[in-house]
Amino acid sequence: MSIKIGTRGSKLALWQAYHVQDLLKAHGAESEIVTIETKGDKVLDVTIAKIGSKGVFTEEIEEQLRDGRIDIAVHSAKDMQSTLPEGFELIAFGEREKSHDVLVSHQSIDLKQKNLVLGTSSTRRLAFLQKYYPHIKTVPVRGNLQTRIQKMKDGACDALWLAYAGAHRMAFDDMIVHEFDPVQFVPAVGQGSIAIEVNQSLEQSKKDLVRKAVNHEPSEKCLLAERAFLKKMDGGCSIPVFGLATIENEVLSLSGGIISLDGQTTIEKTCCSTTNAAQKVGETLADFVLENGGREILEDIRKQQAE
Repeated sequence: MSIKIGTRGSKLALWQAYHVQDLLKAHGAESEIVTIETKGDKVLDVTIAKIGSKGVFTEEIEEQLRDGRIDIAVHSAKDMQSTLPEGFELIAFGEREKSHDVLVSHQSIDLKQKNLVLGTSSTRRLAFLQKYYPHIKTVPVRGNLQTRIQKMKDGACDALWLAYAGAHRMAFDDMIVHEFDPVQFVPAVGQGSIAIEVNQSLEQSKKDLVRKAVNHEPSEKCLLAERAFLKKMDGGCSIPVFGLATIENEVLSLSGGIISLDGQTTIEKTCCSTTNAAQKVGETLADFVLENGGREILEDIRKQQAE
């Protein structure tokens, strides 16, 4: 059996695709990698929020899933919108890397120093900065990781705020100058894991093979809880919603919430459940956040972004 794997063409996206290819090979399956350019890869001069957060990194890939040019798509789980277009499903989540955020730089960084400039266009990270380090300036730096690092070295910023998983997978560990505490700076939903998307019409034997080869059950349960939370919050890439689930002794703990763009208001909570109630705990957390001020924050953010 041969599987056609669709992916974006960045080095990090290809690392993920080759990783899936290796997992499939270990289960006796041949595969071919097909690179696809997405809107998010082409439009680099504006933030994701301005492009429109739904399907920025997935739409063109889903077209090829729909017409059968590829069998599966390998995505960063944090790039996946909370509600997939009709006819698509996620069938597997890869084993999660450490999920926290880091600063990457070619120089030493002190977050207390004046005139520090960090490169990020993430609304979640920008809001956390406003809360904890309001003196720090930021610039949006788009492009693949290698491009962003070059822009930083050329003087665009002093450091880049990134997910540890991407920096580590691209072997930039020696440039990590600060690691953010994931309890204080809760990561984006799905950060550190890969997700496998298919068209529901894909033959079942291929779905079963891919799931057997790729899916990591503890990571899947955490991601299902986080994604259920995100879906009920109706959060996309441009909304500063955050969530992280962990499992210990068969107890799933989900910490998450929303932060206002100015960093002044945070609504957050930790909910726990058995590992079999992942979706339910995500919805419970979202209900709490929405009913305790989160709905008003969401409305305010959408008004500001529409201006």
